[in-house]
Amino acid sequence: LIITTPHDLDSFRHLLGDGSGWGLSISYAAQPSPDGLAQAFHIGADFVGDNPSCLALGDNLTYGHGLSQALAKAGRTTAGATVFAHRVEDPQRYGIVAFGPDGRASSIEEKPQAPKSHWAVIGLYFYDGTAVERARLIKKSARGEYEITDLNASYLRDGALQVERLGRGFAWFDAGTHASLLEAGEFVRILQTRQGQLIASPEEIAFTLGWISTDDLIRHAEPLEQTDYGKALMLLASEAAAPAK
Repeated sequence: LIITTPHDLDSFRHLLGDGSGWGLSISYAAQPSPDGLAQAFHIGADFVGDNPSCLALGDNLTYGHGLSQALAKAGRTTAGATVFAHRVEDPQRYGIVAFGPDGRASSIEEKPQAPKSHWAVIGLYFYDGTAVERARLIKKSARGEYEITDLNASYLRDGALQVERLGRGFAWFDAGTHASLLEAGEFVRILQTRQGQLIASPEEIAFTLGWISTDDLIRHAEPLEQTDYGKALMLLASEAAAPAK
C-alpha cells in the first residue's frame, strides 16, 4: 500500500501501476494532510487489518551488507515490533532510542532536547497484528501529529520492542531535503559505478526472488536499452540465460 498526498497519487500510480510487472500487488491511498507517520495505520487500517506489517518511509535509504537478512528476520516475527537504529551526529532531529546495561531499549523519545543517546530510529518498522489497534489509541502530539515514536513506545512499555542497531558497515540517508537527496543519489551513483551492480532495482530484485521470468526481465529492459539502467538489466538477463560453466 503506497500512501502519498492526493496531489501525487496519480503520478505514483502512473509510474508503478498495479505492481504486477514485478510480481507484486500495489494499492494506493491518500493522506489528505501531513498528520504524522502513525496515521498510516489509520489510513491503511483495512489494508493491514490484524496482520503483521512493515512501514517503510519513502524518503529513507538504507544500505549495507546483511541488510536483506536482517529484514527477513524481522519479517518473520509475529509478536511485538522490530525497529532499526543508526548512529547520528545530530540526535535532536530524530526519534532517539536509549539502551540499558542489558543492551535492550530503555527509552524512546521524539526529537529530544537532551538526547540520551546518538541512536536514531530510522524509517523502517516491523509490527505485529496489534499495530492498527495501538495506533487508534494514540493522541496527537503538541506538533499536531500522530507520532510513530508514540506507537513504538507503546510496544516498549509492553516489553515487546526489539531494536536492531545498524553499525559501521551500514549507511542511512534521511533524504527528506534537497541536500540529503543529492547526497543519497551520489552515494548510489558511486557504488553502482565502482561495483557494477544495481542498488534497489525492483526488476533485479523481483527476478532474483523468482517473481518474474527472464522474458519478463527483458520486457522491462527493452524500452530502456539505450540507458545504463536498461543495459544492466539486459546483462542480468543474458547472464541468467547463459549455460553454467
